[in-house]
Amino acid sequence: MEKQYMRRRLSSAATAVLLFSLLIPGATEEAFSEQQLRKRVRPRRFPSSPDQLNLADIPFKILFETYRRTDGKLNWELYQIDADGSNPINLTQSRDLDEMYPHASPDGTKICFVADKGAGRRRLRNVYYMNIDGTERVEVARNGRQPCWSPDGKSIAYLKGEYERYSTREYATSELSFYDLKTGQNKLHPNRTLHHIYAICWSPDGNWFLGAVHGGMGYSDTIIAFDAQGTRVFDLARWGVKGCRPDLSFDGMKMTWGETDWDLCLADIDLAGRSPRVHNVRKIIGCRSSSKVYHVDLSPDKKYIVFSYGPSTGGQQVGGRAKGWNICVSDLSGKWVKITTDGLHNKEPDWVPIPAADP
Repeated sequence: MEKQYMRRRLSSAATAVLLFSLLIPGATEEAFSEQQLRKRVRPRRFPSSPDQLNLADIPFKILFETYRRTDGKLNWELYQIDADGSNPINLTQSRDLDEMYPHASPDGTKICFVADKGAGRRRLRNVYYMNIDGTERVEVARNGRQPCWSPDGKSIAYLKGEYERYSTREYATSELSFYDLKTGQNKLHPNRTLHHIYAICWSPDGNWFLGAVHGGMGYSDTIIAFDAQGTRVFDLARWGVKGCRPDLSFDGMKMTWGETDWDLCLADIDLAGRSPRVHNVRKIIGCRSSSKVYHVDLSPDKKYIVFSYGPSTGGQQVGGRAKGWNICVSDLSGKWVKITTDGLHNKEPDWVPIPAADP
């Protein structure tokens, strides 16, 4: 009886591997996991009431961009709030600049971001960093986009604008560069073919970048992993990762991304081998087709995600106005709540990775 049972199990597993390889081109038994074929829980399509999650106990703060009045003028500002939406602080307060795309350094002491200045054809987007309280702003690069921090916080990776003329297209990029905070020097990434990539993040071990690519490098629209100091590129679609705007957990063992405008996914990722491997892919957040969910980011303790949510008419790109969009937090069961309610184009949230100090 035991031998018959084992034969049935092996036969079922072999059938599952075959089906998995047919469904995902390039998949192998190496990529197969029984967890990937388990029954999925249907993601919640609506936010829950705020009392469904005990957000006040989350020790991490959240950064985000928002379009609102500053000294009587509408512009983009960077805000910081507690995880339950309380204690909002305007970190920039510059009515003549549009600050967007905030990312906290690994030690929680600094923020890198982009800022637009000028108008019309003279408009220009540059990369900056500053202290977490908004002081001591430093210019990193002119005509730069979508920066992220190195795992040691000593350098910033950023994308160069594809053209000199201004564009709000997130994939209007041409190359990747590094800025050294100590020396103030910039250097190019060794892979000169990087093109039309966006939403990059640097792995905690320092060896990899994840990013989305649209219409560049021979790809239509996918998420890639590429060497931080080499030229290898891997399409993560072979592991069932499809969509855009990936993010890695603080320990580099989980990733999250937007599969569509209406679905956010979570998975385990292994970056220790010669090439990245992803398994246990699952949808965690969903919304109605009349809305969008975007810009997902994993909390440092891997217990929550933060993301933006609002009407489908909103622009998800950096600098795209999105009236009615708010910041939301979810636990890993997919129960999510809105932590802002003013709908003032609240987007691009990022966790501050170090717990706030007690007053």
